Amino acid sequence: MAADLDLVFKALADPTRRLLLDRLFADNGQTLGALCAQLEMSRQAVTKHLDVLEAANLVATVRRGREKLHYLNPEPIEAIAERWIGKYERRRLQALRDIKLALELDGDQPHPDHEAPHQDQIPHDKEHDDE
Repeated sequence: MAADLDLVFKALADPTRRLLLDRLFADNGQTLGALCAQLEMSRQAVTKHLDVLEAANLVATVRRGREKLHYLNPEPIEAIAERWIGKYERRRLQALRDIKLALELDGDQPHPDHEAPHQDQIPHDKEHDDE
């Protein structure tokens, strides 16, 4: 599994490959020609990038007649999210829950900075003193 994720990280490290994945996310099942039309790259260069994405299992291909269609496979990205992002996100969310709880509990107690002013600290309106 670690070797598989290494291939995914390597594939995702290149901005052109990320762009190809974005293009497939927007319009899944594209031919090499369609992908090349969106990029200013040769067919050979795009093919090399697609080969890296296929090796990382980020792109799957299906033959339809003479066409070879490329499809995004999001599963390896989900595996990264679960393994490398999710565990850190849980800690952050727990910290936010702890802060929220502490603030809510603090809200139930009078805070020294927010005590009601003493009578002698309330400004008087001179016009209404005579009433």
